[in-house]
Amino acid sequence: MLDVDTGIDDALALLYLLADPRADIAAIASTAGNVAAEQVAANNLALLDLCRAPDIEVALGAAQPLAIPLRTTEDTHGPHGIGYAELPPSTRALSSRSAAQLWVDIAHSAPGTVLGLCTGPLTNLALAVELEPDLPQLLRRLVIMGGAFQHPGNTTPTNEWNVHVDPEAAKVVFDAFSAAPADRRPIVCALDITETIEMTPGHLRRIAQRAGAGADSIPAPDDPLGLRSRAANPIVRFLIDAVRFYFEFHQQHGQGYLAHMHDPFAAAVALDPAIAVLRPATVDVELAGTITRGATVADWSGLWGRRLNADIAVRTDPAAFFDQMITRIGDFAASVHPPAVQEVR
Repeated sequence: MLDVDTGIDDALALLYLLADPRADIAAIASTAGNVAAEQVAANNLALLDLCRAPDIEVALGAAQPLAIPLRTTEDTHGPHGIGYAELPPSTRALSSRSAAQLWVDIAHSAPGTVLGLCTGPLTNLALAVELEPDLPQLLRRLVIMGGAFQHPGNTTPTNEWNVHVDPEAAKVVFDAFSAAPADRRPIVCALDITETIEMTPGHLRRIAQRAGAGADSIPAPDDPLGLRSRAANPIVRFLIDAVRFYFEFHQQHGQGYLAHMHDPFAAAVALDPAIAVLRPATVDVELAGTITRGATVADWSGLWGRRLNADIAVRTDPAAFFDQMITRIGDFAASVHPPAVQEVR
């Protein structure tokens, strides 16, 4: 079960999962975050079309966070959430179920076997917990991209974006999952580790070459802003146009011509937790601080005397992750949209 606020890196996480034979996506919940929920849902449906994916149920999530107005981030992800990429509207229909109800129904359909992955604000999951308090026991495991512990925030000095958008929802989820068995504690991929997952133009070049799309229009730091790819493969073209916007954003904010692949890394951890070193902790969310509201706090040493409710990813091998991502997405792009075969005379 996937819950996303698509989002450039959410889109790459979805591509990664569609490309990996180990993944069987039961459903997709669309959460408001990077862009409004309606746009997120439209992006998800259009990406399924791009990938010629089978019918996967896509549900619309809540339009607003639990207690505060929605804040979106088109400056980071583009006016439609997918950078410079453009996708035609999908003819696929949205689910008649809400995202929260979908969470509950999918979990009940196969108790103890469904793995949840959240790469956006936790609004939908918090609403699902209110509908079904036993959700933490029904899921096999939950993987969350969110939070910042021993690392600066990317939205305020202390806050990571997903938690900042809906801190009340994050607290509901972490509190609820304190009841999860030890082997089902949520795995949290926070900025501490996801900001080590730095995509560069070289990674895009390798994907394009593996897909048989050449290396046309691979972004470069001295390019004029807003160039578009001419790659023949539609998935490669989408990737280049989406990630170029992300490269430009990071460069404009003094981080270099790169893009943090927060969400694809979380997707990889969902498929194989062994790619990260995990450290257990008790996580809570600050809701009352004047300058720290929305901060995630981890008690690593049991000082609160409360149950552990998270396994936090603290170390990984970024090069190995990118090798796997490049292989998966490059091969997938080639299989979905095979390179044109030239006639031999």
